[in-house]
Amino acid sequence: MGQAVAGPAWPIAEKLRQGDALSAAELELLVRHRTPELAEYLAKAARAACEAVYGDALFARGLIEISNICRNDCYYCGIRRSNRSVGRYRLAPEDVLACAEEGWQAGFRTFVLQGGEDAALTDAWLCAVVEGLKGAHPGCAITLSVGERSLESYRRLRAAGADRYLLRHETATAAHYRQLHPRSLTLEARLACLQALREAGFAVGAGFMVGSPGQTAAHLAADLAFVQQFRPEMCGIGPFVPHHATPFAAQPAGSVELTCYLLSIIRLMNPAVLLPATTALEALDPEGRRRAVRAGANVVMPNLSPPAVQGSYQLYDNKPAGGEAAQQLWDALACKARGWGKRLVEDRGDPAPAGVAGPSSAGGGGFVSPGTAPARPSSPDPISPYPKEA
Repeated sequence: MGQAVAGPAWPIAEKLRQGDALSAAELELLVRHRTPELAEYLAKAARAACEAVYGDALFARGLIEISNICRNDCYYCGIRRSNRSVGRYRLAPEDVLACAEEGWQAGFRTFVLQGGEDAALTDAWLCAVVEGLKGAHPGCAITLSVGERSLESYRRLRAAGADRYLLRHETATAAHYRQLHPRSLTLEARLACLQALREAGFAVGAGFMVGSPGQTAAHLAADLAFVQQFRPEMCGIGPFVPHHATPFAAQPAGSVELTCYLLSIIRLMNPAVLLPATTALEALDPEGRRRAVRAGANVVMPNLSPPAVQGSYQLYDNKPAGGEAAQQLWDALACKARGWGKRLVEDRGDPAPAGVAGPSSAGGGGFVSPGTAPARPSSPDPISPYPKEA
């Protein structure tokens, strides 16, 4: 390893760097025995792994927060049903299309439509918006993040032209899931939805919070084990940040350092995974996204929502202020990317097919041409939070 090392986690880290699968017990040791030296070692390896697949490309997703109305009452979320202090909104379809148009002109080629589980976001509503976006911009990719739905619903959304779907599993431990959610929500249902999304043909994004109330090293090991087994095309992780109008208002925030460490581990588990440098990191550290990119992240998701509603979509406190025009966001990110050793690319940023290494010949960093479904690894059925022992 080229340096004097000690401690039980180092042999496991080297095993991970070499591409070997880790057991849940090994993953827990890796989490428990984090040191600055080990984190730096894994971050360096993660950057190299990312560059071997995607080059120096940094992919931008234009986030459009379509509704903050939600039927659920998750204990950590600022737009939970019980929060009576938030002004509720739902964008009109023409507003969504206008946001995307501005983003397209600036250089964005992927749009993420995110919202609470709003009953008015029917299949017909969403399909019409997706079809409108694809009609206006055939070369764009569309990611949806609108919660748990049926397999039939997912199939309709996929047929309408949606390419990807983000649905964080939040925690892969059932008992911990119950600590974070009311009894009406279960880990079993969440995992079934992730499986249904695969079946419907989506590129799937999972993910979890770091430092959520009640979380232990064993819980994080289970999360990593699930990611290793399920191999999502995207994996969004970010630190827990409390919101003042939730039951967890007084709980401490998660750790930026631990989040970045876990990003490196996930990158090494699957070098082709698309890893966002989440906004939640900058709620705790102004340099949070830079640190995440340094740890192996290669995606950023600036907010293209209308400025008038951005303040109403507060999942956590201290969310960085937005309101800039799409072109300003793009130009600022391009400048930051250069400082991070990356290159902001005008590209859909599709997941790299299995076995592909190195950036595309076009130099954009993307691997899948518009309209082509990326290759997806198979996953066990049913999903278990734990992989088989290697």
